[in-house]
Amino acid sequence: MPDRRNFLKYSLLPAGAICFSPLWSAPVQLLAATPQPDKKGPSQATDSRAPQSEQNTLSQRLKRMNKTTPWNLVQEIKVSFKTFHCQGMVKIDEDFWVSSVEINQPAGGVFDRTKGAGHLFKIDASGNLLADLTIGEGSIYHPSGIDFDGTHIWIAAAEYRPDSQAIIYKVDPASKQIKEVFRWKDHIGGIARNRATNTLHGISWGSRRFYQWQLDKKGEVRAPLPSPAEAAIINPSYYIDYQDNQYLGGQEMLYTGLSVYRKPGGNSIALGGVEIVDLAKNQPLHQVPVQLWSPVTGAVMTQNPSFFELAEGDRIRAYFMPDDNESTIFVYEA
Repeated sequence: MPDRRNFLKYSLLPAGAICFSPLWSAPVQLLAATPQPDKKGPSQATDSRAPQSEQNTLSQRLKRMNKTTPWNLVQEIKVSFKTFHCQGMVKIDEDFWVSSVEINQPAGGVFDRTKGAGHLFKIDASGNLLADLTIGEGSIYHPSGIDFDGTHIWIAAAEYRPDSQAIIYKVDPASKQIKEVFRWKDHIGGIARNRATNTLHGISWGSRRFYQWQLDKKGEVRAPLPSPAEAAIINPSYYIDYQDNQYLGGQEMLYTGLSVYRKPGGNSIALGGVEIVDLAKNQPLHQVPVQLWSPVTGAVMTQNPSFFELAEGDRIRAYFMPDDNESTIFVYEA
């Protein structure tokens, strides 16, 4: 199945070149999203509503990791339904919420990027489907990496191409209500809320550009919105393209992803990794390769969604879902 990294690799301008699609003629619609105080969930190990100091403990543990850190496989959760091409994941209590893109692939094999469907799955701890929410509209159906701020899941849907357009949503996991917050004239591949500053943080296709949008006290994005060219902050890190994101607290975002390296005339290799970014400076604080591959397909573990938490004894526990369609959630501790 084609993915956005292969498309990026062969279809974009050379490194350093930036282009944007024409501006929409339709007006931007902003809907209020009433923020609520952060609350402590059932446990710091399973819920991003944990107090900021506990979230920083996760950051501290992640920063102790290096390329020789051993990873131990502790569980495999076989997902019982067709998952398509998954993008982002959060864990709320014992359930997983996973975004995924379904691509219209005709019998002739001609790939039509204008047709598809975006999904937000709710999956229980045994891999069973509990809910399937539709994300996007028309040709804007490619879901992003996602995050949970303690009240809402933040998710974007975009056209399946770079330099396109996106809709940013918030989802109430309790009521399953989806609300459009605003629209943006670029492909948004990951979205999360910084609770410390009440700011939304997004990344472009391939994570080459950072974006920030300030929310007001009512939860509305401050208008008028700047153009993408005015708002874009160039990502100085290039060794991986970010796929999923997770706010750690303390003005830090955890990104996971991969990049494909190819030797001329030789084989290619996918390198996965995790990266902690300082949101105030838009600079990486810690970078670690993840040398784990799916035993089923050989895909690097950070190819698709991931989620990190603290297990008993302040061990790092990571959930990876690298394989398309017939997926397994691989649970590792480090």
